[in-house]
Parts: sequence; C-alpha cells; structure tokens
Amino acid sequence: MTEPMNAASPDAWIDAHFDEQVRFLQALVQVPTDTPPGNNAPHAERTAELLAGMGLMAEKHHVPAVEVEAYGLESITNLVVRRRFGDGGPVLALNAHGDVVPPGEGWHHSPYGGEIEGGKLYGRASAVSKSDFSTYTFALRAVEALGLPLKGAVELHFTYDEEFGGELGPGWLLKQGLTKPDLLIAAGFSYQVVTAHNGCLQMEVTLHGLASHAAYPQTGVDALQAANVLLTALYAYNGLLRERRSKVAGITHPYLNVGRIEGGSNTNVVPGKVVLKIDRRMIPEEDSAAVEAEVRQLIEQTVARCPGIRLEVRRLLLANSLKPLPGNAALVAAIQKHGLAVFGEPIPESGTPLYTDVRLYGEHGVPAVIYGAGPRTVLESNAKRADEHVELEDLRRATKVIARTIIDILR
Repeated sequence: MTEPMNAASPDAWIDAHFDEQVRFLQALVQVPTDTPPGNNAPHAERTAELLAGMGLMAEKHHVPAVEVEAYGLESITNLVVRRRFGDGGPVLALNAHGDVVPPGEGWHHSPYGGEIEGGKLYGRASAVSKSDFSTYTFALRAVEALGLPLKGAVELHFTYDEEFGGELGPGWLLKQGLTKPDLLIAAGFSYQVVTAHNGCLQMEVTLHGLASHAAYPQTGVDALQAANVLLTALYAYNGLLRERRSKVAGITHPYLNVGRIEGGSNTNVVPGKVVLKIDRRMIPEEDSAAVEAEVRQLIEQTVARCPGIRLEVRRLLLANSLKPLPGNAALVAAIQKHGLAVFGEPIPESGTPLYTDVRLYGEHGVPAVIYGAGPRTVLESNAKRADEHVELEDLRRATKVIARTIIDILR
C-alpha cells in the first residue's frame, strides 16, 4: 500500500488518471520505431499530437536529413516540453528514448499491439523506454494539477537515437544549446536508482586476403583463417578483462563480445575478405582512449602474424561510461525516500553494465540518475527480446515516485 506523502500528494491524481496513462502508452507502442531502419519522425509527430491533447505543447527539433542519413538512419525529430513553475529553482529534465531494436521472432503478443494480459502491457518498447514517456508525462501532469508553490522548471526530453549511441538524440539537443538542465532523471527501472554505467567501444575489423578457387588454395590468402587467429586472441583477452574488477555495485568487469561475422563468397572459394564487429564494454574506472588503444594494439599485433593479410579497423561507436556527479545526491535521496514509501522496500543505489544516453548529459556536467517504470532486471522485462512487457503496477507506482521527486526538487 502506498504511504501518503502529505495533503498535497500527487498519488490520488495518478490513480484517477491511470487508465488514461495506460491508453497513452498503448498509443505510443502502436507506432513502430524500429532502429534500424530508424524512421522515427512519425512517432515523434504522434507523440506531440497526444501531448497537445493534454495541454503539453512539444517543441519539434528536426535533425537535418543529411546528418541523419550519414548516421545510417532515416529520420529523427526530438521533442522538448518545457514547464516553468515559480522563478528561481533548478531545471529538472526527464529523458526517455523512443527508438528501439526491431522486434525479431517468437512473439506471443503483437509487438505493436499494446495488448494487456495478466496485469502486463506487451509490445516493443513497452518497458524500454516508451513506458517512461508515459511515466514522466503523467508525473508532470500530476504535479501541475496540485498547483503547489514550486520554484524551477521541468523539461520532458523525448529523443530517438539511443540504439545508435544518442549523438543525434540528447547529444544533438545539448550541442545545439537547446537545453541546459541542472538535473536529469532518465528512463530506467523501478527497483533501483542507477548512478553509474559502463562505456562501450564498438569497432569494425576487416581482414583482406586473396580469394581463390578451393581446388587451388595455395593461390589465395585465406582471410577466414586469419579471422580465426584473431578470434582466439580476442576471446583470450576476456580472461585478462575478468581480472579488472569495478568498485561500483552492479558492475563486475569489462568484457569483449564479437557480435557479427561476415565473409566469403561461396563454398568453393577461399575467403578473400572477412568482417568482424566487436563490442568492448568499459567499466567506469577505465579510460576510453586507453581502452581503444589497447584493443587496436591487440588486433594489429595479432594480424601481423598472418602473412598476406591487410587490416582495416574502423571505430563505429565510442560511448563513455557514466560516473556519478556529486550534485545528484538530492535526486538519489528523493527517489529512495519515495520509492521506499510507494513500493514498500528499499531502492538501492547501483550501477549497470548497460550504456545509455545519460552519459551525454554527464559529459555536459549535468548530475543525473536513471529511474523509471520497470522490473528488477532487464531480463525480466524481455527488453530487446520477444514479448517485452511492463507490469502496470510498476508503471503506476514509478509515476508516483517521479511526481513526488519533482515536488521535492522544486519545493
């Protein structure tokens, strides 16, 4: 049972409008935002339309097509809603992303249906993170409805580039000077408040050999054989990484994953070219430049032992880790206080091995935390898998925690 906050609690308003909140989330899930291909402007237009129906006018910030297409996507429109309360006080931004990986196979519910069964709402992005479009919107509406004498402002940042690294989502808004919040809460789950996360380096490694007929293999240079040597070295490197332990709760050690391999042209042809795509996760204690140099050196030294192979290495993504900034203490304290009251259990402060858009705010000096609607773990939500879902009670209760936190920060 939710513990009353005080006479000016937003809880009753959220309960009274929860059916409307669920319908809003269903409408968001029903507009696909598969990335790739990343044609996400239509979802922003629909979101802005729905927000306008609630009296929240969203600024539409269209990322230039040339930038989006060069990035490998089709369209991005980022949304910003600004609500000013009294003079003075901080600007608190609430950020969630609408882009999501394609649904894949194995669904028992429509990935774009927003179907409800057993107290759960199903659909791609129902948990990560269209759910928090809903959480943050209705938390803000609940606070407004109370008419309290608050100071400061709330901004909703609904962005569409998390899957490709965020540079054209929050990164673009920040670089363009379109926002400069004092504090940030970003989309997350309900049973922990996250204050640190891993970084991520993604690289494309191309091994060029010489294709030849399989009947005359001595006339070629086998790129796949060289790739096998490199894979062995990369996986052995994980043994070293397991010994580098993070001091952040919730984060263990760095690791490297080979996520994709492409190569060869036919069964009867010695492969003349192989492409590997690798993902190196970095703990908050690591320096991203040093990590990239280390990985490049390992690749170059290994491939140098393979005669006739020409190497190309291209960075695809460099996402820095999120390190806690001291100014986030008020957010952590408020979320933990109200999370305990609403959920009836402690909400621990933790790190996460994921990487998120929040690092971009951190790089601009914005103290941030990650908190929103969702279960205890990513696996429980089926995020990025079939039958992704959010528990409706988690959605309701997280909305109350966020609304109460807004009041504490702007009081």
